[in-house]
Amino acid sequence: MAYDIFDASIPPLIHMLGGLSNVLSKGEAHGGIDPNEARLAPDMLPLKAQVFIATDMAKGCGARLTGAEPPKYEDTETSFAELRARVAKTIAFLKTLDRKAFAGAEDKHIVLKFPTNTFEFNGADYLGKFVLPNVYFHITTAYGILRNAGVTLSKGDYLSGEK
Repeated sequence: MAYDIFDASIPPLIHMLGGLSNVLSKGEAHGGIDPNEARLAPDMLPLKAQVFIATDMAKGCGARLTGAEPPKYEDTETSFAELRARVAKTIAFLKTLDRKAFAGAEDKHIVLKFPTNTFEFNGADYLGKFVLPNVYFHITTAYGILRNAGVTLSKGDYLSGEK
């Protein structure tokens, strides 16, 4: 079977979200970090927002590329345990998506409307130029926040993936 948009999206998203969950576990075990407040710089979003955005991007990607309804999250998670549960339910959603539903998704017209901007992509560009860079950025930022807070983390923790 040829490498396709499913292979380029769902396995990497699941893998990286698994790494995020592992990093969050180490942050929780370290103690003394408030996910609602911990951030790299005063003008950056806190740890919890990094998790919100990474998971929203991942579930939105799977849903948009397949035409599925994305799960709705209320963004009320405030603890490490709740954030890890959010990551787990995002992974679970991605695992429900059928590879066959991705057929032709690379050419699908994707429109994202935000209060101040509208973006239009084909499915391949949406994944490669918007979703993956954003997911990796926010997971890397979460890693950086925890590392900066004194959590002993390595590149291996970031790349550890789903267990």
